[in-house]
Amino acid sequence: MADDHEQTHREFNEAVNMTPAALEKWLDTEDSKRVGWKGADGKGDGESVGHESGRRIVELKHKKKADLSDDDYAHMTKVLGYIHRHSAQGGPAKDKEHSDWRYSLMNWGHDPLK
Repeated sequence: MADDHEQTHREFNEAVNMTPAALEKWLDTEDSKRVGWKGADGKGDGESVGHESGRRIVELKHKKKADLSDDDYAHMTKVLGYIHRHSAQGGPAKDKEHSDWRYSLMNWGHDPLK
């Protein structure tokens, strides 16, 4: 398990390429709050899954490695899965910088333009 945690920690820190400060600033924007899956039908009024995850990522990035729990590592694995799947989609051919594709990835701590 420790080896799995070591690999997960390393991959998480490679994939999450936004600093906690940059991610917190991003999560405060209207574009961040607008994108993502919300509610049972994906269009609810609440916080999106990605936005909620972004807040958790900030917490994880502030924790010392020795203080990370199994639940923290499980969330890191979820983040990695999302980033890999969503990145593979490639985003729109035009204006990736201002796309919902990029904004959604940024909610998960990954800026594909970095």
